[in-house]
Order: sequence, then structure tokens, then C-alpha cells
Amino acid sequence: MKKLLIVSFLFFSIVSQSQTYIKANAITTLLTVPNVGIETSIGKKSTFQFDITASFWQSINGKPAQFYIFIPEYRYHIKEKFNGFYVGAHLGGTVYNFQKWNYFNTDNYEKGIGYMAGATIGYQKKIKSRFLLDFFIGGGNHQGFYKGFLISTNERVDGAKKYNKSGEWLPYRGGIMISYKLD
Repeated sequence: MKKLLIVSFLFFSIVSQSQTYIKANAITTLLTVPNVGIETSIGKKSTFQFDITASFWQSINGKPAQFYIFIPEYRYHIKEKFNGFYVGAHLGGTVYNFQKWNYFNTDNYEKGIGYMAGATIGYQKKIKSRFLLDFFIGGGNHQGFYKGFLISTNERVDGAKKYNKSGEWLPYRGGIMISYKLD
């Protein structure tokens, strides 16, 4: 409990003493998969962003489609923070109950967790004193630990004793974040 209080205090101290933007991804939100985040200044040309992407869909056409992605990211801005090009590096986590793209014509789905390591490139454009647009794309390596099931019976179908493991290089983030500056 003490660690949580200390981390919360430090986080809110940073947020209250620096430029901070709250964000929502216009593209993924229109697709009913919200992606929200917060980005705050941590140096002359550096920022820290934390965002969450979530698909709350239990299923689409009878196929499981639920996932959550958590990504903390360090960003280095080429000219100045919150204006122009930047590059980012991140480590993140996933939780999913999902049918992978290569199983679309089967009765299989996976339930598991994973972690990812990757990079982002983007461009931020100020549009008003408190608003900016953040155009970005990113990806990297995702390592998943999951159990395979049949959709029709919920019976486990993989041969693993505990978890299956898989790793893939993927583009897994992108869009246009509409950002609002807090005081």
C-alpha cells in the first residue's frame, strides 16, 4: 500500500508541475475500440505517455474479440516537445480473450496474457492553444502466453500442460490522438 501511495504521489507531482495532455484516439474510438492516454513532460525534449486500448466486445459474430493493451512509453521529440516529429520506445502488457487472425476460419480461440516491446514514430501538430493532434504508428514484438479453446464447447484443445507460447512481430498501435492540455 505504501508503494502505491508513493507512486501515486510522484505521478501527480509530475503531472501538476508540467505540461500534460489527456488524449483519445479518434480512429479506434470510431471503431468502438477506445484508446485513451495521458502524456506529460519529463525533460526539455522528453515526454512520458501511458495509454490503454480496450475492446470490450465479448464476441463479434460469435467469435471472442476482447482485449486490453497497456503501454507506457518514453518519447523523444526532435525539435520541441508537443510539436513536430518524435520517436518513442515502450514496454507494454496485454490481456486477451480473442480469436487470432490466422484462426478466423476455425472454431479456436485463445485466452491469455502477453508483453510487448517496441517503438513508435509520430508527429504532433498544435491546432489551438490547448489542443493538438498526434499522428502515430508503432509496433514491435509481442510474446503471448495463452490457452487454446474451442468456441463451440469451451473445451481446451491445445496440447500444452500450462500455457502455449508464441511471439510475433506486429504493428499494434496507430491512429490520430486528439489531445487536450491540462493546467
